[in-house]
Amino acid sequence: MALRHAVLAALLDGEYSGYQLAKAFDIGVANFWHAVPQQLYAELAKLEKEGLVAGRQVIQETRPNKRVFRVTEAGHAELERFATDVSRPSSIRDDLLVKVQAADRVDTGSVVEQLEERASAADGKIELLGQVLRRLRGDATEEEFLRTGDRIGPYLTCLRGLSFEQEHRDWCLRTAGILRERQAHHAER
Repeated sequence: MALRHAVLAALLDGEYSGYQLAKAFDIGVANFWHAVPQQLYAELAKLEKEGLVAGRQVIQETRPNKRVFRVTEAGHAELERFATDVSRPSSIRDDLLVKVQAADRVDTGSVVEQLEERASAADGKIELLGQVLRRLRGDATEEEFLRTGDRIGPYLTCLRGLSFEQEHRDWCLRTAGILRERQAHHAER
């Protein structure tokens, strides 16, 4: 997947400025695709040049003018084409896992701290994703929303992010506990 497809998918909800797109990425898309604002602005320029998004100037009286972007018919067609491509299986690439892999041969004090920090960060993401899910479904129950909601794609990807963060937090805490227990056991010898 390219950043272009993540940007096109994010713009399906309407017109966004680059700033609004960056905020949307932080909240909804970041759980499966990371991009910094500079990358998003550059990608918007490329997509506009290729005719996949259209930009327009918005004149504002009390703030600087801004450009907003929307997906064009060509952009929709590109997303349709992308949706038919075979997706490669995802893989984990995480330096913390390399540290855990080496746990039998290194001092694990720092590794335990990093695992606990990751678990804490996951808790923050879990809270944020829960808020996003509640906002997306409004007064509907999850079952009602999934059955009748207007746009469930962002909800489903948010559910995946929530599941990932919960499992990641649980693994980090369990692994930190195991390493701490082994450290204590080895210290007793």
